[in-house]
Amino acid sequence: MSYPDFEPDSLPDLLPFYYNRLFPYEQYYRWLSYGGVPKTCFPYREFSFTIADDIYLRYQSFKDQEEMEKEIKKHKPHKIDIGAVYSFRPKDHRTVSVFTPMEKELVFDIDMTDYDEVRTCCEGAEICNKCWKFMTVAVKILDAALREDFGYQHILWVYSGRRGVHCWVCDAKARALSQAARSAVAEYLQLIRGGETLSKKVNLHSKLHPSVKRALNIARSYFEEIILEDQDFLSTPELWGKTLAMIPDAGVREALEKTMPKCANSKQRWNTIEAEINRITKSDFKKGIKPNLVAEIILQLVYPRLDIHVTKGLNHLLKSPFCVHPKTGRVCVCFDPLKAESFDPLAVPHLGQLEKEVSEYDAGKKDEERNAIAEYKKTSMKQSMAVFESFLNKLAKENAKRRLEESDLKKTF
Repeated sequence: MSYPDFEPDSLPDLLPFYYNRLFPYEQYYRWLSYGGVPKTCFPYREFSFTIADDIYLRYQSFKDQEEMEKEIKKHKPHKIDIGAVYSFRPKDHRTVSVFTPMEKELVFDIDMTDYDEVRTCCEGAEICNKCWKFMTVAVKILDAALREDFGYQHILWVYSGRRGVHCWVCDAKARALSQAARSAVAEYLQLIRGGETLSKKVNLHSKLHPSVKRALNIARSYFEEIILEDQDFLSTPELWGKTLAMIPDAGVREALEKTMPKCANSKQRWNTIEAEINRITKSDFKKGIKPNLVAEIILQLVYPRLDIHVTKGLNHLLKSPFCVHPKTGRVCVCFDPLKAESFDPLAVPHLGQLEKEVSEYDAGKKDEERNAIAEYKKTSMKQSMAVFESFLNKLAKENAKRRLEESDLKKTF
């Protein structure tokens, strides 16, 4: 069934319905309390609310699930942000002399606007299924690196509600990382460096690190579909000029520039560029073209574009899962990274759709039937909630282990 598009003016009328009936308070609290290890984990956590008229309420904190639910229903925030766990309750921060962030999930923020120089289908806040494939590649590359290179297991991927994705690494060892360690992780994963004025932004060592090799294999598998077909990135002189600008030798660039108009399409142009680079690499070392130039171009066009300042900062806030994007009305739902290619951001439910789904489910049913299942199971939120529940169940095992270790430690002393 199709539903009307979301109207931003309807947000104040729909938020009470969402927070009263659909927001997953119990699961949300289970996540951020981490099994009560330590007991300050939830009550010392900072939340921030953006309410009507863009009023910003920072340093919110709650002693338990009941107080959190009460305050969210009271304020009906247009946006919820999550911050660090502090040394004291954030709402008391003005009364203490030392107020320090103690721990926080290791987080990543990837925004489609950072891909504007390599996408042709959309720009700014707009997205479509073609350019969303860049996000699919980003999820696959980062998720593999976090699990295989760092050993993290409890990773929550969340749609930002409009044009990007957020990643929450929730392992205890990740939450305890210092700011210096977070910076090191961010720099390790950052291959694209340099601003808009720099033509070539990826520079690899002659011997590729295993992590880079893995990322390159993923990038290569999507390169033709995304860059040459969907984005048709070598279709005009302006576009193929961006790619040729990454070649360090002016003579090679000029020769290829003359060849480009003779090619029929982006795929032929890329094959020509790749063949010429490989030929020169093998036969003419005077040109100064490194063996990894083709790999560098592919990664510059496809590799994840990270906002590493979000990852580095312990006191940086990030939009919460399951809050609502005020412009689209879409819920910031969780998704399975192993099925990233099938996630459709344009099919994510908005508040108007969710309200109608609940009404349609309840229509004609008796009270006991309506109350027999959780409200979200009446809607298309149930798929993302299943992903969240699965994440929580796995995380619960680590929480239980930490509780046992803490208990044993107390007995020892």
